Amino acid sequence: MLKLVIGNKNYSSWSLRPWLALRANNIPFEEIFIPLYTDQADKDRILAVSKAGKVPTLIDGDITVWDSLAIIEYLAERFPDTKLWPADRAARAHARAISAEMHSGFMALRNECGMNLHRPIRAVALSDDARANVARVQEIWADCHARYGKQGPFLFGAFSGADAMYAPVVHRFRTYAIPVKPEAQHYVDAMMALPAFQEWTRDGLAETLLIDRFEHV
Repeated sequence: MLKLVIGNKNYSSWSLRPWLALRANNIPFEEIFIPLYTDQADKDRILAVSKAGKVPTLIDGDITVWDSLAIIEYLAERFPDTKLWPADRAARAHARAISAEMHSGFMALRNECGMNLHRPIRAVALSDDARANVARVQEIWADCHARYGKQGPFLFGAFSGADAMYAPVVHRFRTYAIPVKPEAQHYVDAMMALPAFQEWTRDGLAETLLIDRFEHV
């Protein structure tokens, strides 16, 4: 059985992404939780599975894959029937492009609105860069809806790797009371209704371990 090493569900947006790709597609896996930012013993546990020293990490027999997007790509190849990428070549290229954009960008939004599920919902003053990030995310969601909305409620109709990559942003918008335009709200609603997304959220809210550096935003 596959093994997925993850961090705290309350905080670890990167862990959420491949976890959601697995769970939403009913792919069996063993979840291995290692708390983040605790002590050297936990750091050593992470290093034992990934020399990068970060989570998530996927273990498939003698194959180890780290980095959220790399894991999603591996799962798409390992389980082609899940259709983690759209079948149409143009849509597949689009999905990969926006996933890579999320993977490498939106740093202001990440830094100013860290994932913290149990944080009381309230707005914060965002920088110009963060507001530009918010606008770009909603532009992506609205554009996908205009192109593929007739095929289903997610970015490319059916749930895909791109949805897994954007899932943490849905949490950030909720937690930091970021207004969502009507043409993008449908996507937030679809993700919030996804059973796997709800499961992760429940588990994250049930966690009691706090990471001080993330509790003062």
